[in-house]
Amino acid sequence: MTVEGKLSKLKEIISELKSVVVAFSGGVDSTLVTKVCYDILKDNSMAVTARSETYPDFEFKEAQKLAKEIGIKHLVIDTSELAIEGFADNPPDRCYFCKTELFGKLNEIARQHGFLHVADGANLDDTKEFRPGLKASKELNVKSPLKESGMTKKDIREVSRMLNLPNWNKPAYACLSSRFPYGQSITEEKIKMVSEAEKYLRNLGLEQFRVRHHETIARIETLPEDIHILTSSPTREELLCKFKEIGFTYVTLDLEGYRSGSMNEVLSDTKLKVTEV
Repeated sequence: MTVEGKLSKLKEIISELKSVVVAFSGGVDSTLVTKVCYDILKDNSMAVTARSETYPDFEFKEAQKLAKEIGIKHLVIDTSELAIEGFADNPPDRCYFCKTELFGKLNEIARQHGFLHVADGANLDDTKEFRPGLKASKELNVKSPLKESGMTKKDIREVSRMLNLPNWNKPAYACLSSRFPYGQSITEEKIKMVSEAEKYLRNLGLEQFRVRHHETIARIETLPEDIHILTSSPTREELLCKFKEIGFTYVTLDLEGYRSGSMNEVLSDTKLKVTEV
């Protein structure tokens, strides 16, 4: 099916929902769902953004701006992943706990406001990766219009560009809890360290990167073509000073470069089995 065909299918799927609450993070995927839901359903759609300690303020502000530009009603709720039992222990299925709480709250919001469904931004590529949150969406009957229409990450960016969405080429982003090795406890203090370190790298002009928190060690992942930016003087010296000021004892640069889900590399094939959806 062509990209245009998938967009038509997406519109058809969303039209059949009649009314929907969209889990809206401001990322490329959820923005496209939000845009099409509002275009098709108008006031029978609503975007909900959950603010938490793992959701950086710059992402929240961008989500607010995008929702305003789209025109959809935008509701903001406060959540705390660290307060969810088992989440802070950081098991491999950590995202399941988070999504279960989030989708549970969105289902309640949908009931209170008279909406029939809750939708997320999961796509076809997500079903081929280790995504524990997909289990939660299935259990709580959350709709995934992008996945149902057969859209891949590449399709989503192309359609977003076609629809003139301003974030169509925005780098992939994940919540800050993804910066910690499984089994290493997540605390608010550690999250603040990562947030401050990534803010510094963002201010350098880097777009695609992660700061992985290995207790006293910061492991920086960035695109291979950007590695030289961090190793050249005076940036290297300034970076070391800043990261040590933040609280890291050692600062390392991953020569393999940025890759999504690098923390999953230590998991066995059994743990990486994709949930049937």
